[in-house]
This record gives sequence, structure tokens and C-alpha cells, in this order.
Amino acid sequence: MDAKADITPIVSDRLVLRPPVLDDAPDITRLANNEKLHAVLARVPYPYTEADAVDFITNVVSAPNERIYAITLARTGALVGVIGLTFADGKPPELGYWLGEPYWGNGYATEAVNAILGAVTASEPVIAARVIATNRASCAVLEKAGFVLTGEAIDDCGPHKGVMVADYRYEAG
Repeated sequence: MDAKADITPIVSDRLVLRPPVLDDAPDITRLANNEKLHAVLARVPYPYTEADAVDFITNVVSAPNERIYAITLARTGALVGVIGLTFADGKPPELGYWLGEPYWGNGYATEAVNAILGAVTASEPVIAARVIATNRASCAVLEKAGFVLTGEAIDDCGPHKGVMVADYRYEAG
């Protein structure tokens, strides 16, 4: 599947998932520059600068193997996080997401995950996800959305080398 085939907004009850734009850089910076968030994410550096946000929006978001959305509140348009899929040949797309700490505990992550699954599973019936195993909140989000834990292993590379990572799988149907 072409990761960029359909980057139209996805609307749920309280959220709009839309492509990130350069005007989002200050909000992404403010929310992502959080040591607590960095501790549970593999792809977000800390400290997180506006240059990191601009690089993310101009390079990562536009990469052909990525389909990334800004998570915004439908009522106000406020950016609360990011969600997306990474595509690799021969593998199911991998889901990744984060919410800024001020928005934790409101059900937004579960709603965003369910919204993206509803939008893509007709063409991508299997979705993978990986989370740090001690991140119980993120594990719960995936499980509420219907993901099944398929295993745990010590990560052997990247910023969380030596950390236990939980692998999840979602199958539509």
C-alpha cells in the first residue's frame, strides 16, 4: 500500500486527525519537550527543540513510508499529540502515537487509535505496535482498541536498548 494514498482528515467524536503542518511546530515542541514522554518513546529526542519539530514535519511526515497525523481537539483545534503508521515491505504497518502530558487520562489516545484503525483496516487488516512494556497506559490503550500482546523482548538497539518492549498485533475482522 502507498502510505500517502489517503492523507485526508479522520474525524471521531472529539478529535480530528489531520496532516501536521509547519504551523504546528511550536505546539509539537511544547508538548514533546517532556522528559516523561521521552522516557517511553523510541523516536522522540529529548530535549526536543523547534528545529526537531520542523525536521519532523518537513522530513518524517513527508517520507513515503509514513502516514502521520496531528491529533487535534475537534471543538478547539488544539493539537494534543501525534499518531501515525510506518510502512515497511513485507511487514504490517506499525502504529505509533503520543499525547502531550496535559492531555493524558482523557481517553484521547484510545479514541485516536480507534479512529485510525477505522480508517485504514479495510486496506490494511493487520497492524503492529510496539511499546515499552512498563508503559501500562499505552499497553491499555492498545488492548482497549483490540490489539493482542504477541510477545515481549529486550530491545537490542536504539535509545531503549536493554529495555523490555511489548509487541502487539491488531487483526481486523
